[in-house]
Amino acid sequence: MRNPDVHRTLRCLLIIGIASASLHAVAHEPVARCVLLDAQTVRCRGANNDGDEMPGARMDVIALSGETLLEGRLDARSTLTFKRPEQPFYVLFDIAPGLQSVVEQEEIMLPPTRRARWMQ
Repeated sequence: MRNPDVHRTLRCLLIIGIASASLHAVAHEPVARCVLLDAQTVRCRGANNDGDEMPGARMDVIALSGETLLEGRLDARSTLTFKRPEQPFYVLFDIAPGLQSVVEQEEIMLPPTRRARWMQ
């Protein structure tokens, strides 16, 4: 004998579990931003979309040819500072499989006149 109430309850719990897992994954999406400190120096900051810093997280500088130019880790302030490559590149902020953020070279500019502390 089947109990439809049990099946309905199990379905509801399954839906709630999937929804909770989806919200949890979205809540920790990586966000990266990079600025030019001067003509030769780039500083990038990585965080999650909640604003939480992520010291120790991986951030790489990759040539458009696919060559890894720098394998980096964010410092205690969740920043990575490096010499601007001469060849075309992008920055990959990779915190887990499927959780990545890319900053294209064209997006990296001088910071606004009012700089956040991490940009100084």
